[in-house]
Amino acid sequence: MDNHRQMPWHSEQMEEVYRKLDTSADGLSDAEAAERLRKNGRNVLRQKPPKTIAQMLKAQIMDPMVLILIGAASCSAVLREWTEAVVIFTIVVINAAIGIVQEKKAQSSMEALRNMSALTAKALRQGEESIVPAAELVIGDVVHLGDGDMVPADIRLIESANLKVQEASLTGESVPSEKEAHIILPEATVLGDRCNMAYHSSIVTYGRACGVVVATGMDTEVGGIAGMLDNEDELDTPLKRKLNAAGKTLTVAGLIVCVLIFIIGALYERPLIPQFLVAISLAISIIPEGLPATATIVMALGVQRMAKKNALIRRLPAVETLGSATVICSDKTGTLTLNKMTVTHIAVNGDFESGRATPIREAVGQHPEVYREMVYAAALCNDASIDPDRSGEIIGDPTEGALIYMAQEFGIDHELLEEAYPRLFEQPFDSERKRMTTVQEIDGSCIAYTKGAVDEMLPLCSHMLTSRGVRPMTKADRDNIAELCHVMSEEALRVLGVCLRTLSSIPSDDDGNVEEDMTFVGALGMIDPPRKEVAESVRVCREAGIRTVMITGDHKVTALAIAKELGIYESGDTVISGEELDAMDDAALKESVRTASVYARVSPADKLRIIKALKSAGEVVAMTGDGVNDSPALKAADIGVAMGKAGTDVAKEASDMILLDDSFTTIAYAIKEGRRVYRNIQKVIQFLLAGNIAEILTLLAATVFNFDAPLLAVHILWVNLATATLPALALGVDPASRNIMKHQPVKSGTLFEKDLVSRVVTQGVFVAAMTTAAYWIGVTTGTHAAGQTMAFCTLAFSQMLRAFNQRSNTEPVWVRAEGLNPWLFITFAVSAALMACILFISPLQSAFRLAPLSGVQWGAAAGLSLLTVVQVEVVKWIRRRRDRMRQ
Repeated sequence: MDNHRQMPWHSEQMEEVYRKLDTSADGLSDAEAAERLRKNGRNVLRQKPPKTIAQMLKAQIMDPMVLILIGAASCSAVLREWTEAVVIFTIVVINAAIGIVQEKKAQSSMEALRNMSALTAKALRQGEESIVPAAELVIGDVVHLGDGDMVPADIRLIESANLKVQEASLTGESVPSEKEAHIILPEATVLGDRCNMAYHSSIVTYGRACGVVVATGMDTEVGGIAGMLDNEDELDTPLKRKLNAAGKTLTVAGLIVCVLIFIIGALYERPLIPQFLVAISLAISIIPEGLPATATIVMALGVQRMAKKNALIRRLPAVETLGSATVICSDKTGTLTLNKMTVTHIAVNGDFESGRATPIREAVGQHPEVYREMVYAAALCNDASIDPDRSGEIIGDPTEGALIYMAQEFGIDHELLEEAYPRLFEQPFDSERKRMTTVQEIDGSCIAYTKGAVDEMLPLCSHMLTSRGVRPMTKADRDNIAELCHVMSEEALRVLGVCLRTLSSIPSDDDGNVEEDMTFVGALGMIDPPRKEVAESVRVCREAGIRTVMITGDHKVTALAIAKELGIYESGDTVISGEELDAMDDAALKESVRTASVYARVSPADKLRIIKALKSAGEVVAMTGDGVNDSPALKAADIGVAMGKAGTDVAKEASDMILLDDSFTTIAYAIKEGRRVYRNIQKVIQFLLAGNIAEILTLLAATVFNFDAPLLAVHILWVNLATATLPALALGVDPASRNIMKHQPVKSGTLFEKDLVSRVVTQGVFVAAMTTAAYWIGVTTGTHAAGQTMAFCTLAFSQMLRAFNQRSNTEPVWVRAEGLNPWLFITFAVSAALMACILFISPLQSAFRLAPLSGVQWGAAAGLSLLTVVQVEVVKWIRRRRDRMRQ
């Protein structure tokens, strides 16, 4: 890549910048951009390379649990137990191979998800603004920046309007830097003072600008500082750490028990070598080696399913938290509604006296002067544009897009109007002022157009435009305007006011506020209809114990109308405005959040207060946001949810999850999927640990009562590998229960809940009893080898069969209304085939020290295995009967 980072771009005239970069203010052609991308590479910072196969293998081998297995195999070899040593080593290799395949799959999945969430940029290509992946920007591209954007490369600014950029990651300055494109700086100017430059990874906090890309990727300033950025381990989650900790605890406990067993054996004066092998078998049985890896795969698969449904999980822990959500705080526009604003009514002049707005289709046929000013303001005081690459789509804010389409209905092309009357000055929109102003020279006069919230602008107006011209505004005018706007809001219309002011000259940045002594022109009413599917999702969430709360900047009446239509607001709920919120202290707010379902006219700072109050009230909160100022609330929420379409880069970076379709229904689906993942992991834990306990108790009982070992180390390893790991993975993708969204939210930290521990213990004890019984039947009717074979078969077959009734802890194994899990049948068939190989192929039979069984012995082993399924079903029946009696 050509190194442009060292060039003093801040001290160059723009003509010289264009010449050196071989570009122009119109940007590059598609062909030239593609050639530069091929030549210089992608605009990405070098990242920590993914683990190699060798590194993965090393990590597998150095796992403490695997080291114990290797030690067991080595001890067996030293003791000349060659068959056992070879089998254990083989199983360790197979386990390592499976682990590497799982890790590679998870790594590939997370890389695909990272690519899906990659940032985009607005660049001029072929002379038109296009949205391109930020990674495909090249030197010479002309890029547009707006409030909330992350600067995608090092950029020499061409023009700017009130631009402020947060550059703390480069300069350490906590206050955003003010930028001015037209200043030429001395070559020696330090980076923090280069006001005509914007640098990669900094954040636009205010204003807008456009500039030319002068450095990309590792040639940017941040690339030079970073050198190499390490990615966080996205596969490490609290759940995985908890399972690893549980595994290590069990391992330590197993080693202690092994020592005790060895001592007990010595007291019984049993031969040391067989007793040592029994201790090894016990150590192996207690290690849940597949549990953390299986749980991670279950979560990764859940993330992939969510991505297919437009819910992009950026951090794996969010999957765990989703199942615990009790409140969803959602913005209205675009999430609960379609975000397809359309101007339907216009109110000017006598409309305010009559108390009735004019439908837009009627107004189009009229052309009074006041309508002309409304249309000019809509087209000129506007930052949106029509997307040249997507027919019918808008680049920018949907509200401003609606104004462009309204202007077209009046026969005005906003692009031609902007060319005729270019913008000379502006005061950009911000969430505190709730308005935006631009200045143009029209017919020799300097005209400032302002659009925004009517209630914020009326106090700044002194005159009113009528069909007879401009006249002073009276109190009656103000009352009429406020009344009609209130009526329009009650009809769920979003109301936007328009004002103008004739200036004596073009203002400069230092001239102060032009938004005073304005002339009120009129109001526009637009509708963003609710999404039809949201009402059902709100109902489902309510049944699931999840409360939906609307937080919006819209008027109280508009918000309430939409909330009632969607079922968010119910009798007994409260509606709180921004003013009422400001008057509350934290204690009063904490009490109010318990009943409030709608917050209207709130600022981004208010959102943070609401989130903190909800969390202090014990709620687990999912919060949606799209703007720069939403990022503190997104970070404070238990689950920060950014909008994929309307969201700013800053909001996306602060979030845990991105909605690719900006729909509330997607949040509801993600919560359902989060619950499914959580419950499936509990099924896996229950299934695997019950098997581990059965192995431990079988060997422990034999040792304590001075019996011969019912199972060998190779038997236990084989059961854990062939008949436990595969069904566990199948349980991890089990379909969600039909009642999963009818239960209350999962409480955080209840992975090993009381009922789960009880089921693990009871099932483990029963399987151990059946395994021991099988051993004694085999010994009684045959030989010690036959007894071990029967114990092995009973343990393995019970694992394979129990997988089917682990799907539900309440419903019978034959009742699953949501359908079958085909993977369970597939893994059962694979496990059965593997078992058949070692039971009936002579060399393998000898390697595992198995003996042929008679028909009676086979029947006994099969019957005892089936009894483990019956035991679980009996417990379920008792629980269902007990629950019915309580009701």
